[in-house]
Amino acid sequence: MLHKRSVLRKPLLTEKVAAQQDANNQYSFVVDPVANKVEIKRAVEKKYSVTVVGVQTMNVRGKTKRLGRFEGQRPSWKKAIVTLKKGESIELAQNV
Repeated sequence: MLHKRSVLRKPLLTEKVAAQQDANNQYSFVVDPVANKVEIKRAVEKKYSVTVVGVQTMNVRGKTKRLGRFEGQRPSWKKAIVTLKKGESIELAQNV
């Protein structure tokens, strides 16, 4: 079992995530690649004092990038989309 602080790496702050926050009360986080949905739910509830209704996870593949003739790979990472109970919210701008 992972430590609760090591499960959540950082919140994702993009335009698409902002639209999800307004429309569906969903927030996105970069999480540890071995974390499961139960650990993610517990970590979000403990850190932000909210009620999590659902968690969706996906593995994002790292992009291949070039610099001149050299080619490299960005690291792969895991993304979690957390749905909160209606009426609850997280203030991410102040926590970053």
